[in-house]
Amino acid sequence: MQALRIGLIGTGFMGKAHALAWRNVWPVFGHTLGEVPEVELALLCETPLAKASQIGREFGFTRVTDDWKALVNDPEVDVVSITTPNGMHREMATAALLAGKHVWCEKPMALTLEDAGAMRQVAAEAGKATMLGYNYTRNPAHAHACRLVASGAIGRVVQFRGWVDEDYQADPNLPWTWRGTIAQAGLGALGDIGCHLVSLAHGVMGPIASLQADMQTIHETRPMPDGKGVGRVENEDAASALIRFASGAQGSMVMSRSAWGRKSRLGYEVHGTEGMIVYDQERMNELQLYQNRGPVGEQGFKTILTGPAHAPYDRFCPAPGHQIGFNDLKVIEAAEFLRAIAGLEPCWPDFAAGYEIERAIHAMADSARDGGKRIAL
Repeated sequence: MQALRIGLIGTGFMGKAHALAWRNVWPVFGHTLGEVPEVELALLCETPLAKASQIGREFGFTRVTDDWKALVNDPEVDVVSITTPNGMHREMATAALLAGKHVWCEKPMALTLEDAGAMRQVAAEAGKATMLGYNYTRNPAHAHACRLVASGAIGRVVQFRGWVDEDYQADPNLPWTWRGTIAQAGLGALGDIGCHLVSLAHGVMGPIASLQADMQTIHETRPMPDGKGVGRVENEDAASALIRFASGAQGSMVMSRSAWGRKSRLGYEVHGTEGMIVYDQERMNELQLYQNRGPVGEQGFKTILTGPAHAPYDRFCPAPGHQIGFNDLKVIEAAEFLRAIAGLEPCWPDFAAGYEIERAIHAMADSARDGGKRIAL
């Protein structure tokens, strides 16, 4: 089979993660991918062209360009990875789909729910594979939590408590950037990190039926990068929501990009009638499980260390407790996307499922603006 030719737009943190994933997906997964073409790093886009040339060599791409429209329309590109700022997602993804390409786009899906809906519609009509970059859902520890819940290991699930905290905007002296604008970033903490929490909740709890929320801009102005004056922060630094899932279970979520000391504290507790589960991305190779079984005096939380028994950990390392990392989750994403492209199995979330995540975070923003009104999804 002819190799799938990859086009990558953007070379920042996530651009590099995509490049590493495409380079490593076959060495890691190899024969387990089934009837799936191999991949070729065909074309990279970055500006200026000199930067594209340098990074293209480092990443291993055959060709480079400084024109993203040329990339999505290039007949020698089959798959487009989009790792640009949020405001560019709709235009780039739409153009790529209309050009007959498969699209792997980073989250959030778009600036507005309307934009996300338009992307969903184009994807449905194009008939090409799509995927959004919710890599934390690929963590074997989270996947095991989902299996435990589905198997009834903690009884009937009654409550979800989720959190996502980082401190990249905690310092009030950090300069103003585009991330604080609605026109370029859209939502703040909800769109940047809160959507990850919603994606995990969908996996372990199922769809959200209704919610009510509040949000806060902690640092309403920031110094301009040139030191002259201040810029206004237009979106939220923190948000919280009360959730009711379609199953009837209750839930809560808290999100902050201004939580000192937290680097990637993305996690949750799932409470059941016979126990509970605790997941924390900062300890991504562990899962805490409590089950109300045996003598009361011997009950307690046990720590489950991920290992080869928690596929696809075994594709990276044959030894339990040795741990996998963030970039390995992107490799798992790439493998699942390749199988979706080949028609072997669907990947999650595609643009249709991603739209449901967008519905949730935009409903939180709408509820907060409306004084905490409960909104049905």
